[in-house]
Amino acid sequence: MAEAGTGAEEIAASRELWSRANSEYGDEHAVRAWAAPDIAWGIFNVPEQQLGVLGDVRGLDVVELGCGTAYFSAWLARRGARPTGVDVTPAQLESARRCQDRFGISFPLIEADAADVPLPSGHFDLAISECGASLWCDPARWVPEAARLLRPGGRLVFHTTTLLVTMCSPGPDGPARRELFHPQRQAHRLTTSQGGVQFHLGHGEWIKILRDNGFLIDALHELYAPPDAPDHPYYTLASAEWACQWPAEEIWATHFVG
Repeated sequence: MAEAGTGAEEIAASRELWSRANSEYGDEHAVRAWAAPDIAWGIFNVPEQQLGVLGDVRGLDVVELGCGTAYFSAWLARRGARPTGVDVTPAQLESARRCQDRFGISFPLIEADAADVPLPSGHFDLAISECGASLWCDPARWVPEAARLLRPGGRLVFHTTTLLVTMCSPGPDGPARRELFHPQRQAHRLTTSQGGVQFHLGHGEWIKILRDNGFLIDALHELYAPPDAPDHPYYTLASAEWACQWPAEEIWATHFVG
C-alpha cells in the first residue's frame, strides 16, 4: 500500500458529493435514520441485535469518524454512550444538528478530516465508522488517527463495502453482477460516477494496516441481505438477491494494543 498523502483530493470530492446529496434529499434520510428504534448495519439493515458487534456501550466515550448526519452516534447516545461525531461536510453536520433539536439528543459535532481530528490522544473507548471514513478516506491516513484517539484496549469497529462487490460491479456505483469486471489490484482507489473517491482493500491489506497500527482483530462479519430484504431505494451497490448469495458489506471488530 502506498504511503498516506495529504488526502486533499478525496476530502474535496467527499465534501462536494455529500453537499450535493444533502441538498437533493434534505433531512429526509437523516430523520428516518434517527427515528429508527434499533441499531442496524448496512443497506439491508442487518440488526445489531443479531450480530452483537458493539456490546454494551453505556458510559463509553465514542468517536464516529465520517459521521455524516450522525444517526449512528444518535443510536449510541440512546444506549448510554457519549459520542462525538466528526465529518468534513458542513451540510451533513447541519442536518445532524437539526436532527439533534428535533429528537432532543445532543452531543458534539466537529467539522474535520477523519485523519486529522482536533481532539486529544487517548481520549476514546470506541472509534466507529459506518461507511464513513472506512470507505471515503484513505486507510493509510485514518487508521493511524483512530489508533491515536483510542485509549489502550479501546476498540475500533468499522463497516465498509466488500472488495468482492466492487470487483463484480461494471460501474463504480453498482449494481453487482455474477462476474468479475475489475482486477483486484486496480480496485484500491476508485472514483464514483458522482465524483467521490472510495477505497477498497483486500482482507490481507486490511490485516496488515490494522496490525501495523497496533490493532488486533477480534472478528470479521461478512454481511448478507436477509432473505426477505427489499432492494435499497437509493443505494445501487447490489440487489437484495445478489447480497443474499454473496457479502456486499463487512464489519471489522478490533481492539487497540499499541
